[in-house]
Amino acid sequence: MHNYKMTIQYDGGRYSGWQRQGNTPNTIQGNLEQALTRLIGQEIELSGSGRTDGGVHALGQVANFRAKAFLDCENFRGQLNEALPEDIYVSDLRLAGDRFHARFSAKEKVYRYTIENGAQRNVFARKYVYHLPEPLDIGRMQNTAALLLGTHDFKGFSTGRTKKTTVRHISSIDIRREGENVTLTFTGNGFLYNMVRILAGTLIEAGLGQRAPESVLTVLETGDRSGAGFTAPAQGLCLMEVRY
Repeated sequence: MHNYKMTIQYDGGRYSGWQRQGNTPNTIQGNLEQALTRLIGQEIELSGSGRTDGGVHALGQVANFRAKAFLDCENFRGQLNEALPEDIYVSDLRLAGDRFHARFSAKEKVYRYTIENGAQRNVFARKYVYHLPEPLDIGRMQNTAALLLGTHDFKGFSTGRTKKTTVRHISSIDIRREGENVTLTFTGNGFLYNMVRILAGTLIEAGLGQRAPESVLTVLETGDRSGAGFTAPAQGLCLMEVRY
């Protein structure tokens, strides 16, 4: 069996998320597996680096699969892209080492949340940004973000239950204004369910003056979700890169 690594871009707007689901064929993983199975002639199961929610986008999602066939990667990538919907695109396909696993081999992930922070709304960007006309205090957001860096239990910044640890390490949160857009770029060794969107909502509330920066320390200490900010809308979030 040969192990293949693929890098994928997708517009998640019309999908129910990355993960294959029994009650809908409308997932990124499901579409990819269906196309791979048909082209290779073998049942293919993808392992993704992580699960993006419904409506979340990706520029650099990574997945791997095993196949009996030895593929000409570049030619097969072209065939695969022809078979996929136009909002899913495989940007790279290559043979990987036998021990490579998209999820378990990952060292860091980079997510970006984009806020359109101006009075005017750009209708052409509406699927990829969160429009917020009220001005944001970037310095206050940066001060709040600094308190979230390092290794912490982020249970209070997630939804859903997990039997595994909720401890994660965030190495950087870069917040900057680019014209009327404010971008929040999160880099860490992993993120819990809805964690990035809740962190974004919390930082937005700080930028609006609705919470003190130090409030995040209480959430980290108590693990109480109700103390954190709102879950920012999915369309503003994009998985930019997975590092190995």
